[in-house]
Parts: sequence; C-alpha cells; structure tokens
Amino acid sequence: MTKIAVLGAGSWGTTFAKVMADAAVLSGHDSAIVLWARRPEVAAEITESHTNTTYLGEIRLPESITATSDLAEAVRDAEVIVLAVPAQSLRSHLEVVRENMQASAVLVSLIKGLERRTDLRMSEVIAAELDIAAERIVVVSGPNLAMEIAREQPTASVVACADEATAERVAALCNNQYFRPYTNTDVTGVEIAGIVKNVIALAVGICDGQQLGDNSKASVITRGLAETTRLATVLGGRLETFSGLAGLGDLVATCASPLSRNRSAGRLLGEGLSAEEATAKLSQTAEGMKSGSAVVELARQHDIEMPICEAVVAVLDGKLPVDRLASLLLARDLKAEGS
Repeated sequence: MTKIAVLGAGSWGTTFAKVMADAAVLSGHDSAIVLWARRPEVAAEITESHTNTTYLGEIRLPESITATSDLAEAVRDAEVIVLAVPAQSLRSHLEVVRENMQASAVLVSLIKGLERRTDLRMSEVIAAELDIAAERIVVVSGPNLAMEIAREQPTASVVACADEATAERVAALCNNQYFRPYTNTDVTGVEIAGIVKNVIALAVGICDGQQLGDNSKASVITRGLAETTRLATVLGGRLETFSGLAGLGDLVATCASPLSRNRSAGRLLGEGLSAEEATAKLSQTAEGMKSGSAVVELARQHDIEMPICEAVVAVLDGKLPVDRLASLLLARDLKAEGS
C-alpha cells in the first residue's frame, strides 16, 4: 500500500486528496491518503463524517481519506508528501517533515507563492530546507479552482518535475475521470506562472471593484501575461509554458472566476477596503497579497519591468490610492507590443 500525505486541509489540499483517492479507485492502486489539518476538529470531521464543510460544504470525501492534526504522524512512512500550506509558512512546516519523512519520499507542491525576504519559489524552499535533489520535487499547477474540481467538473493541470519519470509517476497518482494531468519539465516556468497570476488576478479584481469594464480587464490580463513571461524567461522558464495550462489557462481561470480568492480580494480592495480589511473578510489566504512584494523585488533584481504588479503592491502597501490604480495599470512608455 502506498501512503500519501497531504499537508493542508483547506479547499485545495482537501480537493487534491479527493482527486488522488478517486484516481486510486480508477487505477486499482492501493493507496492510503492522510490529510493533515491544523485544527483537530477539522481532522475529526474528515475522518468521521467524510466532509470538510468549512471549505467544501457538503461534498462527500472518499472513505479512503483519513485526517490527523499530528503533522509528524501524517508524514511518517509516506512515499509521497503533498504540500498545500500557505507559502509563508512552508519553511516552518518543513522542519517537521525533514525529521519524519522517508529518505526516498517525493515532495509535491500545490503552493503558488514566493517566500518573502528570500524571494524563493516553493521548489527552491523545499530543496534548501530538506536538502533533496530536484528530481524528487514536483509542482502541480494549472486552472485548478478547488470547488469546481471537488464537484468533479472536468479540468486539466500540469505536473512538472526536472525528472520526467517522477512527473509521470505523480501524474498517474492524480489521473482520474475528471482530473487530467499533463507532464512538463519546466518547473521554473510553471511556478512563476502560478505565482504572478495571483497578483494579476488582484488587479482584475480591483477593476471589478472600481466597476471598470471588460476592455480594462482583458488589457490587464494580456499585459499581465507579458509581465509574467518576461520574468519567467529571464529566470530560465520556457516561453511555450505560458501558452499552456500553467500559463494562460491558470491566468484566465483565476482572473475570470468569482471562485478565485485573489480576484475576490482584489474586488474588495477596489471597493475601498484596506489590505487588512480585505484579508479579514476572506476565509482563506489570497496568495497574491502575500507574495506580491516578493514578485516585485525579484523583478527589480533582474531589471524586469512589471508595472501592473508594481501598482498592485503599492495599493497593498497603502502607498497608492486605489482610485488611482486604473491610470497606472498600463503605465509604460510607448513601445511595440511584444517588448
């Protein structure tokens, strides 16, 4: 039996556990899936009632999923460890993972964020903290709105790893009748796409809150993709990644859907709430609000222009009134579109 630990019982962590449990049934693979929940009452509900009503309402979870609030217990003997915790708390959780994980375990990141202060991607944090090779670190990203997937609405995603065989192994563990993974070896491009699109979704949400129209939002999405591509390619990402699921696919889903936490947070900002007030109204982390400053810092280190991200971070920091954002979202010197 293969033990899979999923660390983080929020909407996406719980949904991905369901995805893997359903994939095991479809393939006939014998898997035990253990969710780690920070709160004991959430762990008890998942194990006893097979629901996580805080995040997924009354959606039924497979009985093969159990949960615990003991992080060490969840990790111990797991062959695959899936990480679905907030980006800024990942490193602290990895201290317990390091002390209890199998020597050959594969780490799978569902996290779309940069670590503040270090500006590291999640795969880089994992590699540094656990001292493991890139061939054992996998990133899953794409147009993956958790509630839609939990309802078994068809979606596709990207499973990225420097080692193609490892990517294929993890893809097989999450391939089912409603979740279709595609493999990729461009870990940098896939991660940067997932990180920056959250900041762009904040900008689109702000447009909503300011009652701007579809032209404004389409312009922000398109130029936001250009910003993302400029940063990723200078870091070594491949251009073709951004026309695929992890790039354009994820950006469109996050910017267009009312289920998107980052778009919802942006809308609250656009309506005049402060970053603190918007965070208080959300039940889950909007990663763009936490990672935006790290994105801008990383871009400055590489002399990359990212005016949309710069403007959003200025709003978050209280340095730019939100009603001035619209005039700055597309503020660049006149030049050719592809530059």
